[in-house]
Amino acid sequence: MAARLVLGLLWLLHFLPYGALARIGEGLGWLAFHLVRPRREVCLINLRKVFPEMPEAERVALTRKHFLLLGRFVLDHAISWWGSKARFLAMVRLEDEQYLAKEVGKPVIVLAPHFLGMDLAGVRLACDYTMASIYQKQKNPVVDERIRSGRLRFVREGSRLISRQEGLRGIARAIKERLPLFYLPDLDFGPRDSVFVPFFGVQAATITGVSRLAKLTGARIVPCVTRMTDDGYVARLYPAWDDFPTDDPVADARRMNAFIEERVRERPEQYYWVHKRFKTRPQGEKKFY
Repeated sequence: MAARLVLGLLWLLHFLPYGALARIGEGLGWLAFHLVRPRREVCLINLRKVFPEMPEAERVALTRKHFLLLGRFVLDHAISWWGSKARFLAMVRLEDEQYLAKEVGKPVIVLAPHFLGMDLAGVRLACDYTMASIYQKQKNPVVDERIRSGRLRFVREGSRLISRQEGLRGIARAIKERLPLFYLPDLDFGPRDSVFVPFFGVQAATITGVSRLAKLTGARIVPCVTRMTDDGYVARLYPAWDDFPTDDPVADARRMNAFIEERVRERPEQYYWVHKRFKTRPQGEKKFY
């Protein structure tokens, strides 16, 4: 019942002009900053680890700004789920699309780090290209259906959502079928299939899936970083990586984290800091959270 009520409120909000929706989203983020203490603490702990030189007052201000943008990001799904295609395309724009266009028809992985708006960028790309992306089934069936249908509303025929339960084999099959894979590689999924490499100088459990998939399928890696703007989002594509993968998955994971770190420094308030990025620790090391 609660899920249906929340979704009903979101449906009503999608009729608002974008500026009004954004202000309400920031208000929701402000409330979350003050009321959702566990996630606020996760964000602050992450920032203390990655920006140890930053004064605490600046970290608190950065956390507050992150929550305001996070609230906006949550409500912007109302447009993705119920708005017109024209409105969605105006909200999420592509930049340097030529870097992906030149790789289409070959195995390719679109590497999309967890910046706010990342899933909206995946839907936006699938408006122009027949894509594959990975889907995590939600526990609540009402929410699960809403997210699934929302991600498939505007996509080109033949685009595919791949369940995580299908594993590496199902994902590799889509790449070999020449479907560009929209892949989010930078969460802490635990020690399995992960290596410890630095992220802002902190050892972070990092999956080697990008390297393994590229080696298995011959896929090229085209990064995609999403930025929030005053009137929506810009999904920027980057040139395909040369000399990737190598024979060293640890070096490949280190390269990926270094790339993400550079992009985070450009817009630190827009990275997904409420995730426990450093949850898995090397053996014998004290937990952060």
